[in-house]
Amino acid sequence: MATSAFGGIQSQEPGADAEAVCRKEGKMIAALYVERDGVYSGLPEVDLWDESRDARNYDGPHAVVAHPPCQLWGAMALVNHKRWGGEHNRPGNDGGCFAAALASVRRWGGVLEHPARTRAWEAHSLTAPVGIGWAECNTGEWVCEVWQSAYGHLANKATWLFCVSDAEPLPILTARPTGSHQCGGADRRGKARNKPTLSGKYASATPPKFRDFLISIAAQR
Repeated sequence: MATSAFGGIQSQEPGADAEAVCRKEGKMIAALYVERDGVYSGLPEVDLWDESRDARNYDGPHAVVAHPPCQLWGAMALVNHKRWGGEHNRPGNDGGCFAAALASVRRWGGVLEHPARTRAWEAHSLTAPVGIGWAECNTGEWVCEVWQSAYGHLANKATWLFCVSDAEPLPILTARPTGSHQCGGADRRGKARNKPTLSGKYASATPPKFRDFLISIAAQR
Protein backbone atom coordinates (compact mmCIF):
# COMPACT_ATOMS: atom_id res chain seq x y z
CA MET A 1 0.00 0.00 0.00
CA ALA A 2 1.07 3.60 -0.58
CA THR A 3 0.07 6.94 0.82
CA SER A 4 -1.67 9.23 -1.65
CA ALA A 5 -2.24 12.90 -2.31
CA PHE A 6 -5.90 12.02 -2.48
CA GLY A 7 -6.82 11.63 1.12
CA GLY A 8 -5.36 8.45 2.55
CA ILE A 9 -4.30 5.04 1.32
CA GLN A 10 -4.58 3.65 -2.18
CA SER A 11 -3.52 0.42 -3.86
CA GLN A 12 -0.37 0.30 -5.94
CA GLU A 13 -2.62 -1.20 -8.63
CA PRO A 14 -5.28 1.50 -8.89
CA GLY A 15 -6.50 0.77 -12.42
CA ALA A 16 -8.94 -2.09 -11.90
CA ASP A 17 -12.07 0.00 -12.48
CA ALA A 18 -10.66 1.70 -15.57
CA GLU A 19 -9.46 -1.59 -17.01
CA ALA A 20 -12.84 -3.20 -16.40
CA VAL A 21 -14.63 -0.42 -18.24
CA CYS A 22 -12.33 -0.68 -21.27
CA ARG A 23 -12.57 -4.47 -21.37
CA LYS A 24 -16.36 -4.31 -21.14
CA GLU A 25 -16.51 -1.87 -24.05
CA GLY A 26 -13.79 -3.77 -25.93
CA LYS A 27 -11.84 -0.58 -26.50
CA MET A 28 -8.48 1.07 -26.00
CA ILE A 29 -8.22 4.74 -25.13
CA ALA A 30 -5.34 7.17 -25.54
CA ALA A 31 -4.24 9.31 -22.57
CA LEU A 32 -2.61 12.49 -23.92
CA TYR A 33 -0.21 14.86 -22.11
CA VAL A 34 0.26 12.60 -19.09
CA GLU A 35 3.23 11.50 -16.98
CA ARG A 36 5.05 8.29 -17.89
CA ASP A 37 4.96 7.16 -14.23
CA GLY A 38 1.65 8.82 -13.38
CA VAL A 39 -1.84 7.57 -12.67
CA TYR A 40 -2.39 6.23 -16.21
CA SER A 41 0.83 4.18 -16.16
CA GLY A 42 0.55 0.40 -16.34
CA LEU A 43 -3.03 0.21 -17.62
CA PRO A 44 -3.02 -2.25 -20.54
CA GLU A 45 -6.07 -0.68 -22.19
CA VAL A 46 -4.47 2.78 -22.22
CA ASP A 47 -2.16 4.08 -24.96
CA LEU A 48 -0.07 6.50 -22.90
CA TRP A 49 1.34 9.66 -24.51
CA ASP A 50 3.87 11.38 -22.27
CA GLU A 51 6.19 14.27 -23.14
CA SER A 52 8.65 12.04 -25.01
CA ARG A 53 5.95 10.94 -27.48
CA ASP A 54 4.61 14.50 -28.00
CA ALA A 55 0.82 14.17 -27.95
CA ARG A 56 0.53 16.89 -30.59
CA ASN A 57 1.40 14.11 -33.04
CA TYR A 58 -1.42 11.79 -31.97
CA ASP A 59 -3.23 10.50 -35.05
CA GLY A 60 -5.75 8.03 -33.69
CA PRO A 61 -7.43 5.70 -33.81
CA HIS A 62 -8.62 5.60 -30.17
CA ALA A 63 -10.86 8.01 -28.30
CA VAL A 64 -8.81 10.21 -25.99
CA VAL A 65 -8.54 11.56 -22.48
CA ALA A 66 -6.56 14.79 -22.87
CA HIS A 67 -4.75 16.72 -20.13
CA PRO A 68 -3.04 19.54 -22.08
CA PRO A 69 -0.68 21.82 -20.10
CA CYS A 70 -2.47 24.64 -18.29
CA GLN A 71 0.27 26.86 -16.83
CA LEU A 72 0.12 29.49 -19.58
CA TRP A 73 -3.67 29.68 -19.61
CA GLY A 74 -4.32 30.60 -15.97
CA ALA A 75 -4.83 33.88 -14.15
CA MET A 76 -1.17 34.07 -13.10
CA ALA A 77 0.22 33.65 -16.62
CA LEU A 78 -0.09 37.36 -17.42
CA VAL A 79 1.44 38.35 -14.08
CA ASN A 80 4.38 36.01 -14.59
CA HIS A 81 4.95 37.28 -18.11
CA LYS A 82 5.01 40.88 -16.94
CA ARG A 83 7.39 39.98 -14.13
CA TRP A 84 9.80 37.67 -15.94
CA GLY A 85 9.19 38.33 -19.64
CA GLY A 86 10.27 35.86 -22.28
CA GLU A 87 8.37 34.38 -25.20
CA HIS A 88 8.23 31.05 -23.37
CA ASN A 89 6.17 32.77 -20.64
CA ARG A 90 3.74 34.50 -23.00
CA PRO A 91 0.15 33.65 -21.99
CA GLY A 92 -1.32 31.02 -24.27
CA ASN A 93 2.03 30.14 -25.86
CA ASP A 94 1.78 26.41 -25.18
CA GLY A 95 3.22 25.35 -28.51
CA GLY A 96 -0.19 24.36 -29.82
CA CYS A 97 -0.81 21.71 -27.16
CA PHE A 98 -4.34 22.78 -26.28
CA ALA A 99 -5.33 23.22 -29.93
CA ALA A 100 -3.97 19.78 -30.79
CA ALA A 101 -5.76 18.19 -27.81
CA LEU A 102 -9.02 19.84 -28.83
CA ALA A 103 -8.59 18.64 -32.41
CA SER A 104 -7.94 15.07 -31.20
CA VAL A 105 -11.09 15.04 -29.08
CA ARG A 106 -13.14 16.39 -31.96
CA ARG A 107 -11.73 13.87 -34.42
CA TRP A 108 -11.57 10.73 -32.30
CA GLY A 109 -14.03 11.44 -29.49
CA GLY A 110 -13.36 11.49 -25.77
CA VAL A 111 -12.82 14.21 -23.20
CA LEU A 112 -10.46 17.11 -22.45
CA GLU A 113 -9.94 18.59 -18.99
CA HIS A 114 -8.54 21.98 -17.94
CA PRO A 115 -8.79 24.15 -14.82
CA ALA A 116 -12.05 26.04 -14.41
CA ARG A 117 -12.01 29.53 -15.91
CA THR A 118 -9.07 28.65 -18.13
CA ARG A 119 -8.44 31.28 -20.77
CA ALA A 120 -7.95 28.50 -23.31
CA TRP A 121 -11.72 28.12 -23.51
CA GLU A 122 -12.33 31.64 -24.84
CA ALA A 123 -9.22 31.54 -27.03
CA HIS A 124 -10.61 28.47 -28.80
CA SER A 125 -14.24 29.68 -28.89
CA LEU A 126 -15.55 27.04 -26.49
CA THR A 127 -18.70 27.56 -24.45
CA ALA A 128 -18.05 28.03 -20.74
CA PRO A 129 -20.00 25.67 -18.47
CA VAL A 130 -22.97 27.14 -16.60
CA GLY A 131 -24.74 25.47 -13.69
CA ILE A 132 -24.22 21.86 -12.71
CA GLY A 133 -24.12 18.91 -15.09
CA TRP A 134 -23.46 18.48 -18.77
CA ALA A 135 -24.70 21.02 -21.32
CA GLU A 136 -24.64 20.45 -25.07
CA CYS A 137 -23.03 23.48 -26.71
CA ASN A 138 -22.87 22.15 -30.28
CA THR A 139 -24.20 18.96 -31.79
CA GLY A 140 -22.31 16.17 -30.07
CA GLU A 141 -20.15 18.57 -28.03
CA TRP A 142 -20.67 18.83 -24.28
CA VAL A 143 -19.21 20.91 -21.46
CA CYS A 144 -19.46 20.86 -17.67
CA GLU A 145 -17.70 21.92 -14.48
CA VAL A 146 -16.74 19.34 -11.90
CA TRP A 147 -14.82 19.57 -8.64
CA GLN A 148 -12.10 16.96 -8.30
CA SER A 149 -12.60 17.02 -4.53
CA ALA A 150 -15.72 14.93 -5.27
CA TYR A 151 -13.36 12.27 -6.64
CA GLY A 152 -10.86 12.32 -3.78
CA HIS A 153 -8.57 15.29 -4.42
CA LEU A 154 -7.53 17.13 -1.26
CA ALA A 155 -8.21 20.53 -2.88
CA ASN A 156 -11.43 21.73 -4.53
CA LYS A 157 -9.71 21.76 -7.93
CA ALA A 158 -12.63 23.03 -10.00
CA THR A 159 -12.24 21.64 -13.51
CA TRP A 160 -13.89 22.21 -16.89
CA LEU A 161 -14.53 19.29 -19.20
CA PHE A 162 -15.11 19.28 -22.95
CA CYS A 163 -16.47 16.05 -24.41
CA VAL A 164 -17.37 14.85 -27.88
CA SER A 165 -19.89 12.03 -27.73
CA ASP A 166 -22.85 10.79 -29.76
CA ALA A 167 -24.93 10.67 -26.58
CA GLU A 168 -24.90 12.68 -23.34
CA PRO A 169 -21.75 11.70 -21.40
CA LEU A 170 -21.89 9.75 -18.18
CA PRO A 171 -23.19 11.87 -15.30
CA ILE A 172 -20.67 13.69 -13.13
CA LEU A 173 -20.57 13.66 -9.35
CA THR A 174 -22.39 16.92 -8.62
CA ALA A 175 -21.14 17.27 -5.04
CA ARG A 176 -18.67 20.09 -4.44
CA PRO A 177 -17.04 19.23 -1.11
CA THR A 178 -14.66 21.81 0.30
CA GLY A 179 -11.11 20.51 0.14
CA SER A 180 -8.83 20.39 3.18
CA HIS A 181 -5.94 21.81 1.12
CA GLN A 182 -5.41 24.46 -1.54
CA CYS A 183 -3.53 24.73 -4.81
CA GLY A 184 -1.42 27.72 -5.75
CA GLY A 185 -0.41 30.72 -3.66
CA ALA A 186 -1.75 32.06 -0.40
CA ASP A 187 -5.20 33.61 -0.18
CA ARG A 188 -4.64 37.34 0.32
CA ARG A 189 -7.95 37.76 2.12
CA GLY A 190 -6.37 36.67 5.39
CA LYS A 191 -4.70 33.84 7.25
CA ALA A 192 -8.02 32.31 8.27
CA ARG A 193 -8.86 31.66 4.61
CA ASN A 194 -5.64 29.75 3.95
CA LYS A 195 -5.17 25.99 4.08
CA PRO A 196 -2.13 23.74 3.67
CA THR A 197 -0.83 24.19 0.14
CA LEU A 198 -0.24 21.22 -2.14
CA SER A 199 3.03 21.07 -4.05
CA GLY A 200 2.94 21.34 -7.84
CA LYS A 201 3.17 17.58 -8.27
CA TYR A 202 0.25 16.80 -5.99
CA ALA A 203 -1.78 19.81 -7.07
CA SER A 204 -1.67 18.75 -10.71
CA ALA A 205 -2.11 15.02 -10.14
CA THR A 206 -5.33 13.28 -11.18
CA PRO A 207 -7.16 11.22 -8.53
CA PRO A 208 -7.57 7.56 -9.59
CA LYS A 209 -11.34 7.83 -9.23
CA PHE A 210 -11.40 10.85 -11.55
CA ARG A 211 -9.12 9.09 -14.02
CA ASP A 212 -11.52 6.15 -14.09
CA PHE A 213 -14.43 8.49 -14.74
CA LEU A 214 -12.62 10.16 -17.66
CA ILE A 215 -11.63 6.80 -19.14
CA SER A 216 -15.25 5.65 -18.85
CA ILE A 217 -16.38 8.70 -20.83
CA ALA A 218 -13.84 8.00 -23.58
CA ALA A 219 -14.70 4.29 -23.67
CA GLN A 220 -18.37 5.22 -24.08
CA ARG A 221 -17.59 6.76 -27.48
